[in-house]
Amino acid sequence: MDLNLLKVFVNVANKKSISMAASELKCAQSNVTSRIKQLEKNLGVELFFRVPKGVILTKEGEKLYPQALELIHKMQNCIDSISNNSVEISSLKIGSTDCNAAVRISPFLLKLHKDFPNMHLELFTGTTKDIYELVLDYKVDIAFISGEPTNDSLIVLKKFEEEIAILEPQKDDSPNVALTFKEGCVYDEFLKSYYQQKNIFVEKSLPFGNLETILSCIKVGMGKSLLPMSIVKKMGYDKDIKVTILPKDEAYIPTCLVCRADNIPKISDYLKSLQID
Repeated sequence: MDLNLLKVFVNVANKKSISMAASELKCAQSNVTSRIKQLEKNLGVELFFRVPKGVILTKEGEKLYPQALELIHKMQNCIDSISNNSVEISSLKIGSTDCNAAVRISPFLLKLHKDFPNMHLELFTGTTKDIYELVLDYKVDIAFISGEPTNDSLIVLKKFEEEIAILEPQKDDSPNVALTFKEGCVYDEFLKSYYQQKNIFVEKSLPFGNLETILSCIKVGMGKSLLPMSIVKKMGYDKDIKVTILPKDEAYIPTCLVCRADNIPKISDYLKSLQID
């Protein structure tokens, strides 16, 4: 299998466009098209459907995509290990949940910059669902996620314990409304499941895109939510709202720094010993 063909395939799949992939690869669009056709001929399957706005993966393309990523990165890791045995790395792509970013990403980045001043750092934020996909697709090297990983492709480099709390207005007559974060947030999913187990009726859910907005809405009596206490304290709301910390046997959701098992960064030992809490 020609690795260059796989690289072109992955690039087109990521861009969902042959023309955009050609621009990224700095080659002619006809060259990208011919390489995709060559790969399809080699495999005997169609990898893309042509649609008005570009291309989308066929079922066969979806099967090939994660395998192509693994092959490309295994080969790159092999080349790196042969050509450079130094622990120094030139760049590091970091994924982080919005919740973790609010608490510890700033000291984490500052510490990395201090200890590796020549390293180029990139940061991507989102929900745990978003960050999961980024690290599995090799788009970030390491990632902070909420909860322990359930995918065998990921390993935990460091674990940060979290106190998980139900947050409510101080007044007892607050509406039974759940104030939720973005779709894919682990804490929102846990709160929904928790209320179902406890047979607690929730009138409705109101989604917000900002953590501090959720906390301020709880303060003024608009509803309830669930978040780590580290966020509540960091944003200074621990004295303004009613806090019920759940026992660990009911709510164990640590923040985990993870990476792919086949893409462990050279500074993994450094990351495992890093103190940023």
